[in-house]
Amino acid sequence: MLTVKKLAPLLLGIAVFLTLNFFFHPDGKMLVFVPILVVLAAMLFFRVGGHIAGPIGLATTVVLAFQTFGLTPQILFYSQWKGFNLSLFVLMVFFPALLLYQTVNKAGGIAEITTALRTLVSDKPLLLLVTAIAFSGMLEGVAGFGLPVAIISPILVNLGMAPLQAIASVSIGHAWSVTYGDMGAIFQTLNQLVKTPTELFSPYMALLLGISILLCALAVAHLQKSLNRWVAVLAISATMIATQSFCVLNGLAAISNLVAGASGILVGALLSRFYDGEKTLRLPALNRPLKAALASYSLLALILFAVTSIPLVSLFSHSVVWKVSFPELVSANGFITPAATSTYYPLYHTGATTLLVILVTYLLNRRLRLYHNVGFSSIFVDTLKTSWQAIVGILTMVGLSTIMDHTGITVQMAAMISSWFGSFYPFISPLIGTMGAFATGSNSNSNVLFASMQENVAILLKLAPAIMIAAQTTGGSLGSMVAPAKISVGCTTTGMAGHEGDVLRITLPYGLIIGGIVGVITYAAAAL
Repeated sequence: MLTVKKLAPLLLGIAVFLTLNFFFHPDGKMLVFVPILVVLAAMLFFRVGGHIAGPIGLATTVVLAFQTFGLTPQILFYSQWKGFNLSLFVLMVFFPALLLYQTVNKAGGIAEITTALRTLVSDKPLLLLVTAIAFSGMLEGVAGFGLPVAIISPILVNLGMAPLQAIASVSIGHAWSVTYGDMGAIFQTLNQLVKTPTELFSPYMALLLGISILLCALAVAHLQKSLNRWVAVLAISATMIATQSFCVLNGLAAISNLVAGASGILVGALLSRFYDGEKTLRLPALNRPLKAALASYSLLALILFAVTSIPLVSLFSHSVVWKVSFPELVSANGFITPAATSTYYPLYHTGATTLLVILVTYLLNRRLRLYHNVGFSSIFVDTLKTSWQAIVGILTMVGLSTIMDHTGITVQMAAMISSWFGSFYPFISPLIGTMGAFATGSNSNSNVLFASMQENVAILLKLAPAIMIAAQTTGGSLGSMVAPAKISVGCTTTGMAGHEGDVLRITLPYGLIIGGIVGVITYAAAAL
C-alpha cells in the first residue's frame, strides 16, 4: 500500500534539491533532465503509478522552471491550457476506447474473442506471441492511443498470463505499429510538422519500422520465454514487414497496420499446425457474443476507414471545427514560444467515432439479450472507476511536457544530447523520439516536440534530414512501451492500477536495447 512514508525519501530529496537550487542558482544546464529523472525515480525505484509520479513531476517542474528557466504566471497558465487541450484530445480516444471495451466485455465479447483466438492459433506459446504482436498491431491501426493495451492485456490474462507480464508483452508487442496507428493520423501529423517531402523519408521509415517489427517480436518472445518458436517469429515478422512496407510505399499507410497485423495472425494460425500436429486449420464457432464483438470492432474500423478515405464522408467530418489560439509567449530568460492555433475536428476525431460505435454496440447487445442486469450507467461508472488514475497521470504528464516546451527545457535537453554526440548524433536520434514519447505518452506529441528540431539538427550536421525524421518517429513509436500514460491503460483494464512502475521496470530494458539497435542502423544509414 502506498503511503507518504514510502515516498518521504523522494519528496525530501526533491525539496532539498530545489532549496539548494534556489540559493545557489546554478546555470541550469544539467537541470533540464530533472523533470524526467524525477518521474523515472518515482516509478522505477519507488514503484508508484502515473497518478502519483505525474503530479510529483509536474510540481517539481513548476518550481524548477520558476527558479531557473524563466517560467512566468502567464506562461504557466497558457502552457497548462495547451496541455489540457492536448490531454483532452488524447483522453477522447482513451476513455471511449475503455468504454467500448467494457461495453463489449460485459456482453461476454472479450472472453469469446479469447476463445476464438485460442481455436484459431492452437499452439499456446504461438497464440500468446501472435496476440501480443499481430493482433495488437491491428487494433493500433484501428484507433490508436491505448486501445491495444486496454483490450489485449486482459485477453492475455484470460489466456493464463500473469498481469504484469501481459501488460509488458502488449506494450512491447504493439510498439512497432504506433507511427501508422489511428488510421495513419500520426503519420499525417508528422507530414505537417516537417519540410522534407513524404516520399523522401517514407522508405527510411519502412526500413526502421520493419526492423522494429522483428526486434519487438523477438523481445516479446524472450519475455514470454518462447524463443524456441524463433522460426515462427521470423516468419511472422517477415510477413508483417513485407505487407506493411508494401502498403506504406504505395500510399496505403492508413491501413498498413490492419493488413500487416492480419497477415501475421494468418501466418501464426498456419504455423501453429506445425507445432501442435494439427493438419487442418480450425475455425472458431461464431456464437452471438463473438459475432456482436466482431461486429463492434469491424464497424469501428469501417467508419474510421470511411472518415479518412471517402471524400464525401471526410468532408462532412471536417464540417465542425474547434480552434484554440495561444499568444506568443516570452519567458523571463528570453525563450520565445511563437503564437499558435490548434485546430480540432470533433467529428473527425477517433473518439467521436468510438462513441457512435459504443451506442450501436450497446443497443445491439441489448437486443441480443447479452446483458444480464447490466445497464449503461453501470458500464460507464465501472469504466470511470477503473480509469481515473490513468486520467490523472495523462493530465499531469502532458502538463509537465508543455511547461518543458514553453520554457525551453525540451530544446536545451535535445541540444545538449546532440552536442555530446556530434557526428554520432544519428545513433541517439531514435532515443530522443523515445524520450519525447515517454514524457508525453504519445508518438504524435513526441513528433510535435522533436521532429522539426531533428530535421534542423540534421541540416546543421550535414546529414540527410529524411533519415533523422524517420529515426525520430520510429523512436517515438518504440517509446510507447515505456510511456507511463499508455502503461496506465493496461494496468487499468487488468486490475493492476498503481503498478505502472512495475511494468516499466520490465519494458524499459527492452526499449533501450531496441532503441540502441535502431540507433546503430540509423547511424549506418546516415554514413552511407
